[in-house]
Amino acid sequence: MSGGGERPELGQVPETALWTLWHRALEARRPDTVLPDPKAVELVDRIDFPFAERFGTSATQAQLQALRAACFDREVADFLAREPRGTVVCLGEGLETQYWRVDNGRAQWLTVDLPESVALRERLLPPGARQRYLAADATELGWADEVDRNREVLITAQGLLMYLQPARVRSLIAGCAERFPGGSLVLDAVPRWFSRLTLKGTMRAHGYQVPPMPWAMDADERGKLRTAGPAVAAVRDVRPTGGRGLVGALLPLALSTPPLATRRPSVTVLEFAERPEQS
Repeated sequence: MSGGGERPELGQVPETALWTLWHRALEARRPDTVLPDPKAVELVDRIDFPFAERFGTSATQAQLQALRAACFDREVADFLAREPRGTVVCLGEGLETQYWRVDNGRAQWLTVDLPESVALRERLLPPGARQRYLAADATELGWADEVDRNREVLITAQGLLMYLQPARVRSLIAGCAERFPGGSLVLDAVPRWFSRLTLKGTMRAHGYQVPPMPWAMDADERGKLRTAGPAVAAVRDVRPTGGRGLVGALLPLALSTPPLATRRPSVTVLEFAERPEQS
């Protein structure tokens, strides 16, 4: 299936934005979907790209991607319930449509992504009054100066960090923790076995070659993220819930039974320490 008139030409890593968009839309088209996402369906219908031929039509893969996105949605929705006028900073957002799923009508949203990804997003998802798109390297942290420090901040890094070198991941986490006291970062990671396969070039999905993923973390290693910087105060696991059919039946086992419980993709929240009061 391909859509309408927009024909994106993206590099290997930015092309993953199309891969995740396709699978969210594939899941969202189901009447029993685990992630209603009409904006994703609309986008796929508008984009001239051979999605099915390139990425396949695996219902299981689509549901797993949707359950991952739902973990991020849940954390953002909880943050906005506590801080209705807070700021959500989305690093490496690609064509994620989370804003249209969980926005509360009052929050500020900042997308930070590579220039080619931002250009495509601006064409397909023009920003609203409370949205801003910034073309920049998310790891350079210059974008932090664009964030209103009078608002509480939640940062998301969905489908981003695995494409970075480990030292760059630690530097980004430490930098965010230092610049946003009292804030938090929601990130996801692939397990080490998956990373190894991508680095060997043997991880393929349908006709799609998965890009190299240098950074990985087994689920039981999340505590090590506290060592990224002194301002990282707490680490918390975010587990997918729900699920349909075989995925729904096996998910509780995968989350609790070794070795699956430790060698699975994970979503993690890092809480940042408050800045000490000046005496």
